[in-house]
Amino acid sequence: MLVAGNWKMNLDLVAARQLASALRSGVSGVDGVGPSGRVDVAVCPPFVNIDALYGILHGSGIRIGAQNMHSADAGAYTGEISASMLRAVGCHYVILGHSERREYFGETDADVQEKAIQAMNHRMVPIVCVGERLDDRDAGREEEIVGRQLNEGLKEMSLSGSRELVIAYEPVWAIGTGRTASPEQAQAMHAFIRSRLISQFGDAIGGGVDILYGGSMKPDNAAELLAQPDVNGGLIGGAALKADAFLAIIKAAAEATAESA
Repeated sequence: MLVAGNWKMNLDLVAARQLASALRSGVSGVDGVGPSGRVDVAVCPPFVNIDALYGILHGSGIRIGAQNMHSADAGAYTGEISASMLRAVGCHYVILGHSERREYFGETDADVQEKAIQAMNHRMVPIVCVGERLDDRDAGREEEIVGRQLNEGLKEMSLSGSRELVIAYEPVWAIGTGRTASPEQAQAMHAFIRSRLISQFGDAIGGGVDILYGGSMKPDNAAELLAQPDVNGGLIGGAALKADAFLAIIKAAAEATAESA
């Protein structure tokens, strides 16, 4: 199980250091957290804070991730950053194809596929985001949309183990619309994603890939969502910016894995 915080374009260096220090202190008391435990934890800050936070979090059980990257090794791509640069400052994860990147910056499934392969070539784990919009959900096209994103985003990808890839399901229709995705709706889509992963990668690998829920997971709904059999963690937005809230979700994940063990 993985709990990953997406800090988006928030927190200057002082605030980022304070939050990272609070998280390091907080996770030390949570049983089963860390690469050798039942629950992996990651934070994905803005690029300019990654190096400083790696120094604070290294050895704590909290890994560092990035929010995006370019698919090229290097070149004349002003404003972009490469996989090798991220790896050099300690990134283990990179978020790709987030709904905001798709909507605001025009990223396509093909872009996601190229970046995911590049991330894996540099020994980083891509967190590939998929999800349908409100009009797609209302039209009953959710599986068609998510299925296409998986087909195109994971095309030509091969895995030697389930921990080389993470999928994050974002029900875009349930974020900021006043509508809520129920645990049952989340599980239904996660089960669909699971079936597609098994079809592509086989039972042993596809059955073990973590599928995160990215639809506004908070302390008050985390336990119910994480109790679903195919919800293997969360990609956390706003709640990841508050130490108490993020730690509460981490604790809920630890309790969920303890109960299923």
